[in-house]
Amino acid sequence: MFWKFDLHTTSHIDTLLEKEDVTLTEVMDEEDVLQECKAQNHKLVDFLLRPQCMDDLVTFITQEPNADVEEKVKYKYPNISCELLTSDVGQINDRLGEDDNLLMKLYGFLQNEPPLNPLLASFFSKVLSILIGRKPEQIVEFLRKREDFVDLVIKHIGTSAIMDLLLRMLTCIEPQQLRQDVLNWLNEEKVIQRLVDMVQSSQDEDRHSNASQSLCEIIRLSRDQMFQVQGSSDPDPLLATLEKQETVEQLLANIFDKEKNESAIVSVIQILLTLFETRRPAFEGHMDCPPGMSHPLFSVNHSILEAVRPRLKDFHQLLLEPPKKNLMKTTWGVLDPPVGNTRLNVVRLVASLLQSNTHTINTELINLNTLGVILDMYFKYIWNNFLHIQVEICTAMILAMPPAPTLSPNGQTDAEQDYARESILIKHLFEKCQFIQRILDAWTSNEKEQAEGGRRRGYMGHLTRISNSIVHNCDKGPNGPQIQHIISELPGEDRDRWESFISGQLSDTNKRNTVDLVNMHHIHSSSDDEVDFKDTSFHQDSSLQQAFSDYQMQQMTSNFIEQFGFNDEEFADQDDVVDIPFDRISDISFSLNTNESANIALFEARCKEKIQQFEEAGSDEEDIWDEKDVSFAPEAQRRPSSGSTDSEESTDSEEEDVKRDPFEVPGLSTDDRMDVDTAECDGWSPANQSPLSSPAQRLSSPEAEEEEAASEQRSVTETVINGSMKETLSLTVDAKTETAVFKRLEQWPHGHRLAFHGVRMALTHVESCFNIPDNQQIVIKTCSSNAV
Repeated sequence: MFWKFDLHTTSHIDTLLEKEDVTLTEVMDEEDVLQECKAQNHKLVDFLLRPQCMDDLVTFITQEPNADVEEKVKYKYPNISCELLTSDVGQINDRLGEDDNLLMKLYGFLQNEPPLNPLLASFFSKVLSILIGRKPEQIVEFLRKREDFVDLVIKHIGTSAIMDLLLRMLTCIEPQQLRQDVLNWLNEEKVIQRLVDMVQSSQDEDRHSNASQSLCEIIRLSRDQMFQVQGSSDPDPLLATLEKQETVEQLLANIFDKEKNESAIVSVIQILLTLFETRRPAFEGHMDCPPGMSHPLFSVNHSILEAVRPRLKDFHQLLLEPPKKNLMKTTWGVLDPPVGNTRLNVVRLVASLLQSNTHTINTELINLNTLGVILDMYFKYIWNNFLHIQVEICTAMILAMPPAPTLSPNGQTDAEQDYARESILIKHLFEKCQFIQRILDAWTSNEKEQAEGGRRRGYMGHLTRISNSIVHNCDKGPNGPQIQHIISELPGEDRDRWESFISGQLSDTNKRNTVDLVNMHHIHSSSDDEVDFKDTSFHQDSSLQQAFSDYQMQQMTSNFIEQFGFNDEEFADQDDVVDIPFDRISDISFSLNTNESANIALFEARCKEKIQQFEEAGSDEEDIWDEKDVSFAPEAQRRPSSGSTDSEESTDSEEEDVKRDPFEVPGLSTDDRMDVDTAECDGWSPANQSPLSSPAQRLSSPEAEEEEAASEQRSVTETVINGSMKETLSLTVDAKTETAVFKRLEQWPHGHRLAFHGVRMALTHVESCFNIPDNQQIVIKTCSSNAV
């Protein structure tokens, strides 16, 4: 292989570094400088570790390039400098992490006025992050000595790279005790409170977004760490601060007590939604509770709910009067006002609050009629599927959750009355909001519009699922009796419409929504109607079907792989394989089912035609009917191929008929042919073949033909050669029964290609010995022992 040869050429960097006056920029201009650095080229690393080179590298990533430099190469050296410093070379990390002068130059980048150059900020953050991971003790000690570090981070929180640096300090510091010390230090510096202050209308959107994202990630990272480090006695101080009631109240005051700002409102709601998470969702819009299924009580910090409950009226008012939005022109009409990001996130917040299943929260939502307002939005904005899925989640929670537990006078949960009470949310939804009637009216209105040539409304798919959720929970949900009672108390007309709707339009829609898989069986949405495929019959030949069934019933034992298909050793050089598994392979019997009368008639007609030709040839020639011994030439003397034109081996047609191997198949190479063991071929000649043999085969004489036809069997022994392996086969032809039987005379290695090669050759020679029509079959019979 190519790596056996010394084709490595000396890098041009080595030659360049031999110059006494080589500069850093000259080295950085080399194309392979990064590869050589990561490969820890000693000359290059020693050069980069020079004090002046390290100082220049840090300068490149912390200072703005000259304005007169061409734009496309303006950040070439800063980018290469960052890659060199973060190539994770131990000597570079040690020099950079232990040199206070270099660290102060690096830290000086934070002391620039905002906004920071985002590209240089990413270089700075990347270098400092790898130092935090590789030299945590030195870097943490250095940063704690800088009294303005937290202030500067909060000051530049609008730059995403700085936000990433803050989060890196929470995730990449080990050991655990050092991380706990960092958390305590950041909490003492009031980093949570400072981030909360960034989320208010007086700040720009970048600060809103990054501060909100930082707080959300702190919540998630802290909770993940708590789950991963079980038994840790030290709580996470940052998470504890975030979950305090006063912290949440400050967040809400920032958006409600000051000028309304959509960016700030959405950012605060994102933080609240993260606080309400018990575990991170798998994807956007994912629910832990599928519609129509029961859900356990959702555990949320009580202090968070207590801080949110007084502000529910403010969130409700946002649904009625969102921040001013300009009208939106769409392909189907004008939205004035559109739903907007504010109201959509308020609905998401309501869904999370309902999931907490808290009695005080549920009661406040009912008193405000927040659910009624949300339903109004659902039916008004018929094409906003982001809104529709959130409303579906809300209704699914209400239908599937058991009644919320209440608090007894002593402040404890009154568990004894939990199952005796009815859900106040269900009562409000069906009675005050007229849930059933609104579904029926919307469905009827949609059908009317479609009948007039209009389009199907965008919420109909969600409305179908909501209706199915009602039906499911009415039958199997925890609130089934209450739902059934409410439906039975509906006015007679509405009750009849609902029952007709369930059995009619809803049932038809569900049938249309089922998937018809390859025109066989319908896959129903209900798991009750399962199809048993075990009794499915296939119209196949019974023997093939039985063979396939037997194959399927095989046990997956250790021998299964060896007995199925080919082994890896079959494709290797057999001389190198010393551990081939052996198995016993049987005699192989080929039964030829042919039309006897038709073939005999064809054979006789062909013989007469051949004899007539010979009689017309004249009497001066040698008598072709004289019996003579037929000997098979050795392999080396055999004709190399049927298509050869070599003059030395070309004879007349009669000599070819005598010399040609009766088992030779045109088109096969010499490696694929059988060698004939002449020692065991006495008495065999082409005349000894079956009456079904090819007309091209020679016959001895009519008398000899009758004598040979009377004999029962003739046999020949042949040897199959494949590379270095050899196998001896015995061929026995029975003219009366029209069978040809092949037997092995010694052990075949199981799984070896030679065995299959022999069977293939056997089939080929049987086909050449008998004139088998295309519509006939060769049946392989398995003998009593050593079967293939």
